[in-house]
Amino acid sequence: MNEEKIHALLEQKCRQYNKRSFIPNDPIAIPHQFTELADIEIAGFFAAVFAWGNRTTILNKSRELLQLMDNAPHQFITQHREKDLKKLLAFRHRTFQSTDLLYFIQFLRHHYKKQPSLESAFNRASSSMESRLISFHDYFFSLPDAPERTRKHIASPQRGSTCKRLNMFLRWMVRKDKQGVDFGIWKTIKPSELICPIDVHVARVSRKLGLIKRTQTDWLTALELTETLRSFDPKDPVKYDFALFSLGVNEKF
Repeated sequence: MNEEKIHALLEQKCRQYNKRSFIPNDPIAIPHQFTELADIEIAGFFAAVFAWGNRTTILNKSRELLQLMDNAPHQFITQHREKDLKKLLAFRHRTFQSTDLLYFIQFLRHHYKKQPSLESAFNRASSSMESRLISFHDYFFSLPDAPERTRKHIASPQRGSTCKRLNMFLRWMVRKDKQGVDFGIWKTIKPSELICPIDVHVARVSRKLGLIKRTQTDWLTALELTETLRSFDPKDPVKYDFALFSLGVNEKF
């Protein structure tokens, strides 16, 4: 398949999947339950962090956590008392356990006590998305006694990770179009700066289409894929995540 046909296929699949009907079965359904900026951010952040494995389980565990927060995540994060945290101690999602959850809440409370939006946490460096993600990781674990075990739940390019879940969360917050799937509520990061989320499905499809040449799937692979996608749409390369993910998961391409 030549480059022109690949581009046409990706555009077609974007039109097919980037629509409101995509939302209910995807983790992005979780932040779509809310209308306030901070609630959308917090719900989206947890849904993205939980986004590995079965999508039904991801949705169910995200909803379970939000119910424990009385479906008012920002209010819970900023106003909870010590006794309110006790009901969270039994929460588990795969390797994400109560120790991790309590630190996430501690960090988010620390941040939202000073800032109205989580956007500023990704703006502590601005030279590249790589530096933004490294800086966010360092900031996230800057509080005293940050558990070492929790570090595996926030990826960093420094460790070679594709940072798939953080890049997906950033896509949700930054991209904006008329389809209404992504929120586009953050304005200081441009869609052109985003890095395409890449997992085993996206990597498999991308290699079959010749979009990436690297044999391993790591941060450099995410950069390679995004650079290729920029040749199709320099301003919004990550829109093709809809096409690549859906080709891999829904169509078993």
